[in-house]
Amino acid sequence: MNTLFDKIWDSHVVQLVDDGPTQLYIDRLYCHEVTSPQAFDGLRARGLKCFRPKQIFCMPDHNTPTHDQDKPIADPVSRAQVETLERNCRDFGLTHYGMLSPDNGIIHVVGPEKGLSLPGMTIVCGDSHTSTHGALGAIAFGIGTSEVEMVLASQCILQQKPRSMRINIEGKLAPGVTAKDVALYLMEKLTTSGGTGYFVEYAGQVVRDMSVEGRLTLCNLSIEIGARGGFVAPDEKTFEYLKGREYAPKGAAWDQAVSRWRTLRSGDDAVFDRELTFQASDIEPRITYGTNPGMGIGITESIPTLADIAPSGQASFLKSLHYMGFSEGEQLLGHHVDYVFLGACTNGRIEDFRAFASIVRGRHKAPGITAWLVPGSWAVDRQIRAEGLDRILTEAGFEIRQPGCSACLAMNDDKIPAGKYSVSTSNRNFEGRQGPGARTILASPLVAAAAAVTGVITDPRQLMPATIPTTNS
Repeated sequence: MNTLFDKIWDSHVVQLVDDGPTQLYIDRLYCHEVTSPQAFDGLRARGLKCFRPKQIFCMPDHNTPTHDQDKPIADPVSRAQVETLERNCRDFGLTHYGMLSPDNGIIHVVGPEKGLSLPGMTIVCGDSHTSTHGALGAIAFGIGTSEVEMVLASQCILQQKPRSMRINIEGKLAPGVTAKDVALYLMEKLTTSGGTGYFVEYAGQVVRDMSVEGRLTLCNLSIEIGARGGFVAPDEKTFEYLKGREYAPKGAAWDQAVSRWRTLRSGDDAVFDRELTFQASDIEPRITYGTNPGMGIGITESIPTLADIAPSGQASFLKSLHYMGFSEGEQLLGHHVDYVFLGACTNGRIEDFRAFASIVRGRHKAPGITAWLVPGSWAVDRQIRAEGLDRILTEAGFEIRQPGCSACLAMNDDKIPAGKYSVSTSNRNFEGRQGPGARTILASPLVAAAAAVTGVITDPRQLMPATIPTTNS
């Protein structure tokens, strides 16, 4: 029997090209301000309209400031990109959620929360972390700007079909271990190229137990193991998450959709090109120490020594340690921190703020810490306030900023200064990713919160209350 990936992919094939790529129909195209301008210019140059404008949704997120959004954007490049997207959407008749719109936010947060991303869909965006939407049982992947133009013009794309991989994570995660830790663990075990050429289906008890928000985090990071994308078969949690959302089916159409979605699973006899199994008991809260997401350790572990690294990787290992200011064999518990960032399409959802608040409740931000807490959307911001999390955070000395990609990448005002250490819930720790010379340590919201109130890298399990709100992010 075919895998779920085969089922969804094959049902969207428009044409098979001999000795070439597949022409694949795309259900949903998301556009942001960075990778779309040239695509729209290409349409203008050819005198084309968008083929199916109702399938396209656009919003700025990368360049948007996370403060004073009611004022003109100070940076001229950012302002031009945001204004260009608005103009392109107006000219081509596309749905546009601009800054300060109640629907605005990070595109990979807004899509699921509005029910725009649904099981069985094919979803693309000019952004590598489009894999996030796979958490809802969709085939979702990032594309280049020329491909954005292709989908705008035809609602189709030419793609080589990836191979299939299933990653099973079995057992139960210990308290304080989240979906972010699972993803960081997989990156270390598989490396950042271990999934190259594959589309990953996540399965096993750990994945079944995860909330949809946790699955969004896990699928978001599929690209960091080199995979084309990652997804989770839809189940009752998926349906409960989607029910009643703005763009989800309603009434009889909902019942019909759920009936169809229940068939979206890999058969018991499905054969994958590669299958791996990991155990939850091997995973603890994790952090990175280097300059790619695969350079990670358990929070109680030490940085590897040069002898632990294959000869082919020793030069880059030493280069990363030099950039980060770390030493081989060093333990990072207790290492000082300058900045803490909670947010991004990886960890900017409501469960992430609940987790962060559970650690900082009754405590106070450590002296010398600059903390940027950035909701992934205005909808998340509204929920933070409805649940009273804003009061907990304010009393602890934190401020909630306005939605946007923020310090995930150095394309807006939220940049980490050179040489400063940032514990970040984002997805990448490349050199300069958060600002020229910035030193990024990737972590979960719980680890970030522990660092924010202690000023050093701290095992969050030492600070967790007896009962903690459920979080799988």
